[in-house]
Amino acid sequence: MADKPQVLIVDDKPSMRDMLALALGVRGIDVSQAGDGAQALDLCLKKRFDAIVSDLKMPKLDGIGLLRGLRARGEVPPFLIITAHGSVKEAVEAMSLGASDFIEKPFDLTELEFKVERAIEEGRPAAAPVKPGAPAQPAAPVGPEPLPGIISASPQMTEISDIVKRAAKSTVPVLVLGESGTGKEIVARAVHALSARKAGPFIAVNAGALAPGVLESELFGHEKGAFTGAEAQRKGRFETANGGTLFLDELGELPASTQVKLLRVLQDKRFERVGGTESISADVRLVCATNKDLRTLVKAGTFREDLYYRVNVVTVTLPPLRERAEDIPLLVKHFMRKENARQSVPDAFLQRLKEYSWPGNVRELENVMRRCVALAPGNELRLIDLPAEVQAMKPPQGEDAAAGLTGDLERIERNALLAALQECGFNQSRAARVLGVGRTALQYKMKKYGISKPT
Repeated sequence: MADKPQVLIVDDKPSMRDMLALALGVRGIDVSQAGDGAQALDLCLKKRFDAIVSDLKMPKLDGIGLLRGLRARGEVPPFLIITAHGSVKEAVEAMSLGASDFIEKPFDLTELEFKVERAIEEGRPAAAPVKPGAPAQPAAPVGPEPLPGIISASPQMTEISDIVKRAAKSTVPVLVLGESGTGKEIVARAVHALSARKAGPFIAVNAGALAPGVLESELFGHEKGAFTGAEAQRKGRFETANGGTLFLDELGELPASTQVKLLRVLQDKRFERVGGTESISADVRLVCATNKDLRTLVKAGTFREDLYYRVNVVTVTLPPLRERAEDIPLLVKHFMRKENARQSVPDAFLQRLKEYSWPGNVRELENVMRRCVALAPGNELRLIDLPAEVQAMKPPQGEDAAAGLTGDLERIERNALLAALQECGFNQSRAARVLGVGRTALQYKMKKYGISKPT
């Protein structure tokens, strides 16, 4: 028989420890107990645990201190933190230190048991022991695999892939940040696809595309007669996403009244339809996205601080395409395959794409590729078929007139480059960020216009 899973319960209240030990023991789990973080650290020196369930607030050494101590030793087993109502900010800190998940008091015992069992499963090695004489298995690939739907080889996206995969294993909210067109919904779908909820529904709602009254009905549903035109009861997106994932895009556009209702759903997992009084429960994993700075909105008083900490448990920040130009060739190949295109891609064409700033990011690149594939008359994509703004980024010698650039435009461009460089002390990286272009493109322009750092 396989060894029993070993779990450590850390809480300063003996009654809580005994209750959890009894519940987990019935499920075949061997439970050890500690009254505070310091005692738990001592136990971890003597015994290996498959998971740790710790209260947040304790004397001597609290849950955060315990987590820091384990991390300092380099040994952090799957770690569940139990928080009191209103302590989500501390729970966010625990997640950043390596906690697997958190659960709020008062909690549902069945939910806690499920999370503990899942943590035990995730913490154990996945590979089965190899029998004597059995053929050796091929080595696993080094480094994280790309996310479903993500086309990238850049270091930034590799790191993001790792964060998303770890976050997907828990049930905590995920906040995806990034400019428009960077692929926030793709990341949200990857969180869902890699989670235990992948068999459930994935429901997407764009908060910025709906009027406030319509948005509340869309999210929470409405009863018959709740407003003019409500001729029948209608379920909202939270109900239809039950057991799955709800992706809420443009979170920064939520009106104040909807923020209050969303906060209640995250706290209590309950809501009422518009015009209704019946309390409805919803088991939904929430993934939010925005291209706005929520902290600035909190300071301005237009976004609730308590809601900010609720949704900002795990944050994924997507870099703009201009900061990962090495991904452009991969994306070009992907979009060519998607269009069933047969044309070749000249080096000059690809270089022009790599030097453009892509304010619309990956979405803009896809549109440009569709355009060029459709307009190319032969077997090769042409620079002349690129949109004017992409052509103007780096017109080759002798084609200024064809690209529509006049001497006046070039003079304006040179003055703008020079002003940005002087403002940044000729630091090319900073100047490129100010201008919204890549460093390679900036260097090309400096060479073209004869601009160099003063000696």
